[in-house]
Amino acid sequence: MRDETPEQPAPLRSGYTTGSCATATSLAAARLLLGGVASDAVEIVLPKGQQVLMRLEFCRSIDGGAEAGTLKDAGDDPDVTHGALIYAQVRLADEPGVRFHAGPGVGTVTRPGLTLAVGEPAINPVPRQMMTEHLTQLALEHGHPGGFEVTVCVQGGAELALKTMNPRLGILGGLSILGTTGIVRPFSCAAYIASIHQGIDVARANGFTHLAACTGNASEDAMRRRYGLDDTALIEMGDFAGAVLKHLRKAPVEKLSLCGGFGKISKLAAGHMDLHSRSSSIDLPLLAEWAAGLGADAELQDAMRGANTSQQALALAHAAGIPLGDAVCAHALAFARRTVPAGVALEVFAIDRQGNLVGQALERP
Repeated sequence: MRDETPEQPAPLRSGYTTGSCATATSLAAARLLLGGVASDAVEIVLPKGQQVLMRLEFCRSIDGGAEAGTLKDAGDDPDVTHGALIYAQVRLADEPGVRFHAGPGVGTVTRPGLTLAVGEPAINPVPRQMMTEHLTQLALEHGHPGGFEVTVCVQGGAELALKTMNPRLGILGGLSILGTTGIVRPFSCAAYIASIHQGIDVARANGFTHLAACTGNASEDAMRRRYGLDDTALIEMGDFAGAVLKHLRKAPVEKLSLCGGFGKISKLAAGHMDLHSRSSSIDLPLLAEWAAGLGADAELQDAMRGANTSQQALALAHAAGIPLGDAVCAHALAFARRTVPAGVALEVFAIDRQGNLVGQALERP
């Protein structure tokens, strides 16, 4: 990790998507087949027109075709695929066009609800378009009347995929090849938010009408215990409550349960859609104000304002018989209701660090 001075922090470095890596490697392999040139770097054009030069780890002939590989550089984004070897194997075809295949480490779609049909390799539409455009142009340049068979692979992708939402989305066997701009913006979390949206879409397409959006494993366990929900109906929203609430406007369900740690739910109650500490903080004075409305005396309010954590403030309130957990959930529900369509039944649950329920708010039918 590079050193940064507090006065002038170094800017975070962007990286490239798996889709860009697949485009560069498939282009290099096809160029070797058609032009006999083994490249150590290749230039590609991103969807917004930027030209980027991507270095290759290898570019070589294989039985019946060629392959090229590159190391995924996610810049300063904490991407699970950073440093992974992404490679493409290309063979010439008689028929025009590009046909895609999932090689080792790339998943296959097994459930409806995604933009790709069941049985398709998990290579998203924009990366497919990028590869098709580059290979079509290359074929024109070399007078190749046919097309290409492209197999995209990720070394260790099956293991890496277990750290992603792919298994829950029904994408089995490996990672997805992703990207809409070709560039990874540090901490933009675009892929995570896209996975949240996909999770909702897959659940709806598979007939689930009650979803539970949870901030972590403990809250998921709480919802399993309460409702016995299938994993497909459990949406791992993390800190991105807004990604869930806003997506329900165009993809509504009958019922949504929101569940998270008390601190996260208190942030939602205070009007924050992003629950991460970099974007929002616990408002202890607001918790004390809500407790006052429930009968907390001045001494308790002062103690809550001076608490070290939201959990400590909650414990102080509950010890005094103040139902702060329920009140916070009620405020969170009221805030979420501003975004969630009226036809979606809504409820909110808060848990402590041990996974015990410390508050709830349920809408009356």
